[in-house]
Amino acid sequence: MNNFDEVFDFVVVGSGAGGMSAALFAATRNSQVVMLEKSDLIGGSTARSGGVMWIPNNRFLKRDGIEESYDKAKTYLDNLTAANYDTPGSTEIRKQTYLQEAPQMLDFLVEQGIKIDRYKYWPDYYDERPGGLECGRSVGAELFNINELGEWKAKMRPGFLDLPARVDEALLLPNFKRCWLSFSLLLKVMARAIGAKLTGKEYVGAGAALQARMLQANLKAGVDVRTESPVTELIIEEQKVVGVVTTKDGQPWRIAGKKGVLINAGGFAHNQAMRDQYLPGTQELWTSAAPTDTGEMLQEMVQKGAAIAQMDEMVGNQCTLPPGSRNGDIRVSIQSSVAKPHAILVDQSGLRYMNEGGSYMAFCKGMLERNKSVPAVPSWMIFDSQYMKKYMLAGTMPGSKKPQQWYDSGYLQKAESLEQLAQLLEVDATNLQLTVERFNGFVHNNDDKDFQRGQRAYDRWLGDFLHKPNGTLGTIEKGPFYAIPVVPGDVSTYGGVVTDEHARVLRGDGSVIEGLYASGVSTASVMGRVYPGAGASIGPAYTFGYLAAKHALTGA
Repeated sequence: MNNFDEVFDFVVVGSGAGGMSAALFAATRNSQVVMLEKSDLIGGSTARSGGVMWIPNNRFLKRDGIEESYDKAKTYLDNLTAANYDTPGSTEIRKQTYLQEAPQMLDFLVEQGIKIDRYKYWPDYYDERPGGLECGRSVGAELFNINELGEWKAKMRPGFLDLPARVDEALLLPNFKRCWLSFSLLLKVMARAIGAKLTGKEYVGAGAALQARMLQANLKAGVDVRTESPVTELIIEEQKVVGVVTTKDGQPWRIAGKKGVLINAGGFAHNQAMRDQYLPGTQELWTSAAPTDTGEMLQEMVQKGAAIAQMDEMVGNQCTLPPGSRNGDIRVSIQSSVAKPHAILVDQSGLRYMNEGGSYMAFCKGMLERNKSVPAVPSWMIFDSQYMKKYMLAGTMPGSKKPQQWYDSGYLQKAESLEQLAQLLEVDATNLQLTVERFNGFVHNNDDKDFQRGQRAYDRWLGDFLHKPNGTLGTIEKGPFYAIPVVPGDVSTYGGVVTDEHARVLRGDGSVIEGLYASGVSTASVMGRVYPGAGASIGPAYTFGYLAAKHALTGA
């Protein structure tokens, strides 16, 4: 290892999900590890997310007596991925490895003191399919007092949830005026916030809690975590990746990785040129990924011979952009909003064209596909005064007065009749009227004959558990009527370099680039072209990061 400025056993590029698990595993095996984060903030896009991991057959399901097994999870995943095409990231051996190793990875995190538990009810996204689990297979971190990080607190990337609440708790809070359960939960969260202030604590939840807990564990294990350390080059000697070139004090700095180098540096969500090439019709403005998600490490791996695949996929997350939305902000997700009763989605001809519930990835793919034949980007969320009274809209509370700027800018359209609303939206008035009437008929019969909305538990979970008989079906009939634009946003891209079951990066001919590993959305997803449940991106990132370190250190 000549001509290097520093030598480590294992080099991790990026501080997102897979980077955290890989570094922690390696450090707990008495290895010297360095984590290189190019920005001044730790945590990657995972810190900005819900921080949920989809972990089949996990310890918490067993603890709670939920019927689950490897075979059941495999049946579910096989059913979903059967229609995959051109998905070398989703080979049979990689899917089997994920189902076998994800529970082991979770056990490892818990053994290291990472406080995680299952969400009691977060249905798989296709729970009606064979092997689907209605209660869900998703887990997440407990709230974390970020003050425990000391000086590192300022280096954590902020999350999207400003409340001291778990994600599942936060989803219930807007109902506090309509439901004693939600009101009591609000009191609990308020008491938690007051208690934290009195005791000098500051709780964070969701992805910020997960990544902060992992940062704390990595620091405790002795990982050398560095910010503002972008990697510009992979160093290859004799066909093997042996290190990286980063920067230190503004100068090139060569770091060796004796056992290997892991790339967990995100995808290309903030690289519009790459989006235009691989995801035409999408915009950087619509993504919630961290601003550092710019694809240069993907390009560097390709330059060193790596194969890429599934680059035309993204983890879609339908969103809306109120006036003042800026590039780099966390976008306002509209997923649960458009799946609430008294709301539908229509294209620019005024026609409904999909189930408004279900997977956000499938939703956005549906928008982009529709747009090929009928203008559908943006589409319009159509709703009435019943909706406005009961549900949140673009981050505002139910029944609250909406900003005048929303009306003045044309973002929020309001009319006394559907015909007048159609005129404002410049859509066919007859189409819109007939679409709403047809949908209302489905509501009255509790049967969406066009798109089966509400037939799966996940659709209903997105809706309103207080609304009967179906939590996602409600008429649109009480004026005024409203509309806001919806676009196919995302939380990350979903394609990247092709890796094997050990997370080793592969060339186009299937051979291994020795010494080079990758995980997370730097890779072609093991899930192929589907999203089985909440955390189907973060779960594999954590798992294959863990497996990369395991293989680099032990060869197994």
